[in-house]
Amino acid sequence: MTVVTRFAPSPTGLLHLGHAHAALFAERRAREAGGRFLLRIEDIDRTRCRSTFEAALSEDLAWLGLSWETPVRRQSEHMDDYTRALARLEAGGLVYPCFCTRRAIAAEIAAAAAAPHGPDGPVYPGTCRALTEAERRARIAAEIPYALRLDVARASRWAEPLAWTDRERGEQAARPEIFGDVVLARKETPASYHLAVTVDDALQGVTLVTRGEDLFAATHVHRLLQALLGLPTPEYHHHRLLAGGDGRRFAKRDKSLTLRALRESGRAPAEVRALAEF
Repeated sequence: MTVVTRFAPSPTGLLHLGHAHAALFAERRAREAGGRFLLRIEDIDRTRCRSTFEAALSEDLAWLGLSWETPVRRQSEHMDDYTRALARLEAGGLVYPCFCTRRAIAAEIAAAAAAPHGPDGPVYPGTCRALTEAERRARIAAEIPYALRLDVARASRWAEPLAWTDRERGEQAARPEIFGDVVLARKETPASYHLAVTVDDALQGVTLVTRGEDLFAATHVHRLLQALLGLPTPEYHHHRLLAGGDGRRFAKRDKSLTLRALRESGRAPAEVRALAEF
């Protein structure tokens, strides 16, 4: 089987050394196996994504010496793919509308004696899961804003016990319940990261998902979505996060360590590749 990897940045700022680390890692895994390396632009959040940043990241990656297959997949151009996936989950009774505001959720969690915590913080308490169909229809008719959440407990009962393989940690039992009922779509963002990345990887034929270890836990949810949507399960490799001398991981706020700043300071591509070495 041909190894297919991808680098999937969001164009919300300039790429930094941490991005270079992730891109080089994915490209090397493909090259070592004689496979294919893809670039995907994760630009669903139109309030934060900018075309200027997309142009900059392509230029910086090319300067770094990376090449990728074309055409590049942009999530904003494939909303129908996510809509179809969401409709399939809705048809199976696995998705429900949540009318809770973030403030209301926070207040309910604060009032709970012992609210469970997941990888992203306190778990949604499931307030709207118990609404009747009549109550849901009435609130939708009243144009109350809502998100669509995955009923993880029901979905997990529908799916058989699931597992996935990480090249660093071996076989992992999928435990999506640690996240609670994750959001799959909002009015302003028609597909969440969890839904979009799962669909994208399948449609692009990605066989090895390489990404930072900060996203390790998200794979529990992605594995469940793969089962619910009848999608293949790739292999995973969650690599370490590149950090600075102070031990903090690189972030877009580190302006002096963007690839653009390093280029403008006179650094050569080989030097920057060495700084981002893994």
